[in-house]
Amino acid sequence: MNARRRTVLTAGAAALATGCGSSGDGDSDGSTAPASASETGKTPEPSETGKSPEASGSPTGELTRTSDVPVGGGTIFKDRKVVVTQPEAGEFKAFSAVCTHAGCIVASVSDGTINCACHGSKFSITDAAVEAGPATRPLPAEQITVEGDSIRLG
Repeated sequence: MNARRRTVLTAGAAALATGCGSSGDGDSDGSTAPASASETGKTPEPSETGKSPEASGSPTGELTRTSDVPVGGGTIFKDRKVVVTQPEAGEFKAFSAVCTHAGCIVASVSDGTINCACHGSKFSITDAAVEAGPATRPLPAEQITVEGDSIRLG
């Protein structure tokens, strides 16, 4: 194989490796979210800005505790590809964390929107409607069950 073709193929492979998709390790999705609860062993806490840390569901089936989802914000579970929001006190919603524009995992929840860092799409925490493009479709709803202070998928 000639040097020019090898360079083009190498560049193409590098572009694929650093594309929009998430490998699940948090390093290739453009997210600045802190390490997950499963990586740190700590319960996620919302920051003062209303952005939510990435969190991880427990092996017992519980996704999170109601106290870990800030009112007017949400928490992203990258490993489960779901975001749980609490638009109003006691009202919990769940949506796919996969952006409908290019398949990136959303990066943050702040100022009433679920935000994708890849291309700037924003979705409402209430119904996942597109607030800002380039996405044109809302995030799909996910089914959750709230029992006491426990939130479970399904």
